[in-house]
Parts: sequence; structure tokens; C-alpha cells
Amino acid sequence: MNELENKALLPAGLRDILPPEAGHEAGIRETLVSTFVGHGYDRVKPPLVEFEDGLTSGAGAAVSADTFRLMDPVSQRMMGVRADMTTQVARIAASRLGDVPRPLRLSYTGEVLRTRTTQLRPERQFAQVGAELIGTKSATADIEIIQIAVESLQKIGVPNLSVDLNIPPLVPALMDGMGLLSADYQALREALDRKDVSAVRERGQDHAKELCRLMEGTGAADQALDVLSTLSLPSAPAGELDRLKAVVEGIGERIPNVNITIDPVENRGFEYHTGVGFTFFSRGERGEVGAGGRYVTPPNGNNISDDGEPATGFTLFIDTILRVVPAAKPSPRIFVPRGSDADSVADLRGDGWVTIAALDQFDDPDAEARRQGCDHILKAGNLVPLDKD
Repeated sequence: MNELENKALLPAGLRDILPPEAGHEAGIRETLVSTFVGHGYDRVKPPLVEFEDGLTSGAGAAVSADTFRLMDPVSQRMMGVRADMTTQVARIAASRLGDVPRPLRLSYTGEVLRTRTTQLRPERQFAQVGAELIGTKSATADIEIIQIAVESLQKIGVPNLSVDLNIPPLVPALMDGMGLLSADYQALREALDRKDVSAVRERGQDHAKELCRLMEGTGAADQALDVLSTLSLPSAPAGELDRLKAVVEGIGERIPNVNITIDPVENRGFEYHTGVGFTFFSRGERGEVGAGGRYVTPPNGNNISDDGEPATGFTLFIDTILRVVPAAKPSPRIFVPRGSDADSVADLRGDGWVTIAALDQFDDPDAEARRQGCDHILKAGNLVPLDKD
């Protein structure tokens, strides 16, 4: 390996994004955020690095193991590079925007960095785009946040969208009353995650029948709700099931063209969610294009209860989205010889042309235009298409 190749080598999970993909990604991010802003979600921009205890507290504990850490030479405190942006936005809402009237609507986009990759996500650095609706318990808030996510994904061309809904607190609420030892609790939880009916029957004790019935409530929303409605649930989980029904009904009314499924035992990745959660999929792509759900912001004591605030929101994953959206269409490029009228060239850019200005005089400007990837050349104020070589 020569010296140049050695300097160009990047750590595993990191890569350079080159033209035209870099421009395509930037355009997608801005289109998504502009959709959120159009619905009243004001944009915020958290820092890339924060003190570790702020990044990994509350819901941030879910990504603590994925967080890069470093020592701040100024404060001598440990800092972390963000592995997710939701915690940061919740912190901003609870502190800097603590006196702003609720509900509070915020949106964001930025890069995150994680210490490890997964089978579905080989990148350790990738972009997130998201929105948070803070300060209301209303099921209408859940419906709104899902609607905006779906609308924005459809706007950029994500095909065959589906929304998978779940209730992360449901299974723990049922299992907490079973009096299981820690090892038995974890084994039953894993059996439910795998949807292993025989293991659930073996370990579920007096609740085995009910837990198996819960697993049967997986699939298309209407059928799943019919099954779940037959369950006898404690008051708290029953309330979340009522919320789930309201959300399904609301989504069906507002975005009838999206497929809705339910998985009532799904909990992986939703450990810190306090209510209805959801994941967005595009048929044919294994990884999710986005996810979100209900949570509680960190308490701050600034006109906010000690328990924090109810909130719901979502994060969209740009690396997955890029794999499912149509490829970027290159903008038309025109070669502009020296001496061309500047106002006319500015008008061309206003019409969507990419203008490539000649830096020298060329004996064969057509050949130079082709070399620079142009499909037109400006001659005597006229657009002249170039013949393909």
C-alpha cells in the first residue's frame, strides 16, 4: 500500500460519500425537514458532542453502549459523541425551551456516530432526520406524528410503505404480576420476542394462554385488534390498547393508502418507550426506514413536572432510505465559454441548469464541454445540445 492509499484508508463503518450521492442525500434531508417545518415543527440544531451524563441518561441509556467517549480538555469531564439525536432534542425542550408554550413541535437533521455496526446497518456514521411533539398525552399527537412521517417519506418517493405499531409497556405490565425470578423473566421475554409458542406455554405459568393469545394478535391491524380486544388486561395496559385502537383509526382516516400492521409483543429497540411505538418499512428492504413512539422527556424543574413531559416523535434513517428511493436524476449541465453574458447565465441557473464556466479559451469547446460532463453548450446566447461521442 503506497502512502496515498494509506491516507485514504478509513476505519470500518466509515466512508466518503461522493457525487452525485452526496448531493442526492442532502436534497432528501432538506425535503424531509421542509415537510416537517410546513407542519409547524421548528428546526433545532444540537451539538455533535455533549457531556456523557446528558447523552446517556433517560432514553439515551438505550444507545449508551454505542456512544463514543472522549475527555474534554477544558472541563476535564467525559463527553460523548451523539449516537442518536432524540435525547438531545428532549434535553433542549426541557431546558432551553422549557418556558415555550406546549405542545412544542421540533424537527432536526444531523449525523450520528456509533461504536459498532449491525447486520442491517454496516455504517457507523449516518444521517438522521426527525420530529418530536412534546407536552401532550393526546392520541391525536401520535396520529399527527405518524402522518407527517408517512407524508414526508412518500414525498421523496419511498415505495410500498407500511407502519408496524406496537405497545412496548404491554408485555412488561402483564409479566410484572407473574412473580417470576429474574432468569425466568428474561427467558420468557426472549421467548415472546422470538414468538416461540412452545417456550411461552412452558414458561408462562398461569398466564401462558393469555400470552399466546397476545402473540396471535400480530398481523394486519383490523384482525390484530379483533384478537387483542378479547384479552382481559389490567387497567394500564388496557388504556394503551384503547390508544392503539384510536391511532389505527386515525391513521386509516388520514392516510388510507398506507398498510398498517400490529405486533403487540415487539419490544426490541423500544425499551424506553412508554406508550404506542411504531416502525416504518418499505417492502423489499430488510431494515426499517424509520421508527419512533411515546416517551417521557428528562425532568428539568423549569415549569415542568419532576416526572418530565409526555412526548412522541420519530427518527428517519437516511442510509436505509437511500437504498429504496429512486436514484438521483442529474441536473442538466451547460458549458459556458468565456465572455458569455453573466445575466443570461444567471437566468439559466434560475431555470434549474447547472452552469460550468470555462476557465480558459479552448480550440474545441465542444470537446471540453463533453469532458466536463455537460450535455449542452452556450453559443451566441443559445443553448446547443452536444452530440454524444
